[in-house]
Amino acid sequence: PTHRIAESRRKADFYTPIPKPRKQKSDPRQKNIFFGADEISTDEQEYGTTAIINRIREYVDAWRKIPDPSKWGVTPETARLLQYWRHYDFSGIRPFFCQVEVAETLIWLTEAAPNMRDCKFIFEHFKNANAEANPELSRIALKLATGAGKTTVMAMLIAWQTINAIRHPQSRRFTRGFLIVTPGITIKDRLRVLFPNDPDSYYSQRELVPADMREDIKRAKIVVTNYHAFKLRERVDISRAGRGLLQGRHSDEELNTTETEGQMLQRVVPDLMGIKNIFVINDEAHHCYRERQRGDAEKLTGDDKTEAEHNNETARLWISGLEIVSRKLGVANVIDLSATPFFLRGSGYDEGTLFSWTASDFSLMDAIECGIVKLPRVPVAQNIPGGDMPIFRDLWENIKKDMPKKGRGKAQSLDPLSIPILLQNALQSLYGHYAKTFDLWEKAKIDVPPCFIIVCNNTSTSKLIYDYISGFERNDGTFENGRLELFRNFDEYGNPYERPRTLLIDSGQLESGEGLDDTFRKAAAAEIERFRRERVERSGDANQGENISDAELLREVMNTVGKSGQLGQSTRCVVSVSMLTEGWDANTVTHVMGVRAFGTQLLCEQVVGRALRRRSYELNKEGLFDVEYADVFGIPFDFTGGPVVSKPQVPSPAIQVRAVSPERDWLEIRFPRVSGYRTPLPDEKITANFTADSVLVLTPDIVGPSITENSGIIGQTATMGISHLESDERYSNLVYELTAHLISRQYREEGRASENYMFWQFRSVVRKWLDTCLVCKGGAKPGQLMYIQLADMACERIKAAITRAHMDRYPITAVLDSYNPEGTTMHVRFNTSKLQRYQTDPRKCHINWVILDSDWEGDFCRAAESNPQVFSYVKNHSLGFDVPYRFGGISKRYVPDFIVLIDDGLGADDLLRLVIEIKGYRGEDAKAKKDTMDTFWIPGVNALGTFGRWMFAEFTEFFSIQDEFDRLVNEVTKRG
Repeated sequence: PTHRIAESRRKADFYTPIPKPRKQKSDPRQKNIFFGADEISTDEQEYGTTAIINRIREYVDAWRKIPDPSKWGVTPETARLLQYWRHYDFSGIRPFFCQVEVAETLIWLTEAAPNMRDCKFIFEHFKNANAEANPELSRIALKLATGAGKTTVMAMLIAWQTINAIRHPQSRRFTRGFLIVTPGITIKDRLRVLFPNDPDSYYSQRELVPADMREDIKRAKIVVTNYHAFKLRERVDISRAGRGLLQGRHSDEELNTTETEGQMLQRVVPDLMGIKNIFVINDEAHHCYRERQRGDAEKLTGDDKTEAEHNNETARLWISGLEIVSRKLGVANVIDLSATPFFLRGSGYDEGTLFSWTASDFSLMDAIECGIVKLPRVPVAQNIPGGDMPIFRDLWENIKKDMPKKGRGKAQSLDPLSIPILLQNALQSLYGHYAKTFDLWEKAKIDVPPCFIIVCNNTSTSKLIYDYISGFERNDGTFENGRLELFRNFDEYGNPYERPRTLLIDSGQLESGEGLDDTFRKAAAAEIERFRRERVERSGDANQGENISDAELLREVMNTVGKSGQLGQSTRCVVSVSMLTEGWDANTVTHVMGVRAFGTQLLCEQVVGRALRRRSYELNKEGLFDVEYADVFGIPFDFTGGPVVSKPQVPSPAIQVRAVSPERDWLEIRFPRVSGYRTPLPDEKITANFTADSVLVLTPDIVGPSITENSGIIGQTATMGISHLESDERYSNLVYELTAHLISRQYREEGRASENYMFWQFRSVVRKWLDTCLVCKGGAKPGQLMYIQLADMACERIKAAITRAHMDRYPITAVLDSYNPEGTTMHVRFNTSKLQRYQTDPRKCHINWVILDSDWEGDFCRAAESNPQVFSYVKNHSLGFDVPYRFGGISKRYVPDFIVLIDDGLGADDLLRLVIEIKGYRGEDAKAKKDTMDTFWIPGVNALGTFGRWMFAEFTEFFSIQDEFDRLVNEVTKRG
């Protein structure tokens, strides 16, 4: 936003990811704008809490860089999770840096920081902040941009707490009881992925927890509720007359028929009643605060006053519910997760002020720069002379005097076709771009349309716009079709389409879980009836239309917008009162229009946030996300940066990759899940069998430059090099040190005596390896093997050669995963929009599609399917098949490309399992993988005798894959 590229991360501050208008005139009413070295802001938008956020970020950065996990000041279980989240080779979307950072921040504050003397001021800050605003609660807010994946963060926090609570039951820092509070039913329904036993559970589907820890997660007690559930309900359904009769004529006491606090908790959180120290997560926590009484508070009127009163009522109910849970059951922590943890208008705090208990901040600006959300585009110029701000940037300011001021009651007689010309022009202008996008999606055969959302100030405005774009019938019976053709709900003769294209929604009513009011039900009656009929047709069950309320039906439609084969699939436009639904996960939104006032940047970000969820997370050829856009009218974001002009984007059509059951179950492939190897040390004289993969080539790419020139501002320069590593004396010392390293790192087991008595035998093997298998290029020197990582690489190859030489008499055995010893193609099921894919032959593959990482893999699929001796094959994508190996002293997991079952002459009951790797460039890491397969995994699995016969092959020539594969199959068949 500053037009300057910084070498380091920008400090937490208030940045708005929107370009400024191209024309900017001086105006005495304009806010004071200033540029600092590290910030770009306005004087009203500054917030002081960033100081503590930046200090915490510095501490966490330094803590993260500590190389030794034992010095992190956390439990071994926490250290394991942190290493897993940072370094595991995830088969799908790996956790984003921002998601891991949020978890790291809370972990550091909980486990590491309390033991650091110089961090006391941080806890004092949060203590004072909570004493002022949340006297009965201890809250920490974690700010994460809309679309950056707060649900994933919740799963990570639940996993961290639960695993530690199970394995450290006496610790008060951890718990297995979780209360997740949401602002509405939509988010509540979507958070079912946090339950460990849910079919789409994030812990297994997104691999957020190591396989051996997933059993612990199942012991978590999780309750997800919307804040409305905290309201004390009536226990007795009684009329006013009946209440008066029961109370009696002369009684002064009000008849109390509402729940007690205990009864409310028994209804809302029954699974947590026996658990102390509950861990509370507030989703979109800006709705939760205790308003502050101020004599100098701003006096609000009209819609602003109504909205502020609603916000405060929401906040009171939410925080009162948490206070009841704390008093009755006990709350250890309250974690606020929100993209916008700011106080709302009328709260008694300055509007848009960041919660003072905020500990981390990953802003929308950061998320856009990282590419993990869409990029919003706003008006920056217009073909009208004069004016500082394009009219369509702040639409409401230009049309509000001509719009209805109240709800539907005062707007019944208004003509939808008489809405302000400026509003019609804005709708048509943004719709024109939508139509181009729609055509592109159709040509690309995307089976869902792009979505256009319109956010209105009240039900009058929403109904007028809804009728204008979708069509309506006048009081005299004449029909007027919608003025935006793609959004029409009626054909040219006035007959309603089977599936409405435009949806009218009152977000506030739907999210409360209560019924629709009569006014809105009447306005949306035709829409509701058509969706009800469609639901019956989809299910074939008439009861499906009767057993669902109007609100539930509309909520189902809205929740499935952009989802193929579901009720909201055909929805192209959503006209909404209020802010739309927070947590709404439609990823097909391409256009947004605001027809309401936006008093703060908070409101702007909330509305635009509904459009920022990416459609695709596939990486391009550069290993980055392709940019996706959301075009915005009528939402007056503040400025930064410069304008972006781009054509509409064509998304990739999504498909589901899955095992085709039961039709292809006979092609199922099962495989072992290996966690390690047992390699016995020979009792006889030690020898080694060196192969081409035993060779280690040291180059500047691996070891760094061998010559460096240093220079000061003035004076002579100096050349730095490593020529001193070449002497004979250094070589003798290298043999000795490398031998000692081999014994200590590869052959010394815990509780076992030292193998030093065999030192001289190992020494001769090491010397032979140095003489025959070490190659130094580009100025690299043998003496650099004294570096630990390089020494580990050398010793791993020497050990493999020793193991290979004694394999006949001292066989290796594979150690299987104790929790999941076997994998299968039966469990493959995931969605992708990646275009590079291959549709499989149903006679050869259990899976319907192969997702390709290269053109070579497509050629191999064709080669496998054309070979008559291939019984079945599968691409190792989301299959869970990996191979443990070590490289440079670091434990890694290697994921081969294919598994192929071959009939090599021994019959269908004894097929050969061939593991295939397709590799172009072979670096040192590739050598280590092949060495592991040939020396450890293949012999180890074959020694088990329970998974059949296995073999490994590597193909490196692109133009001869077919010939190479056929030749290999012929060779193994002759041997068989």
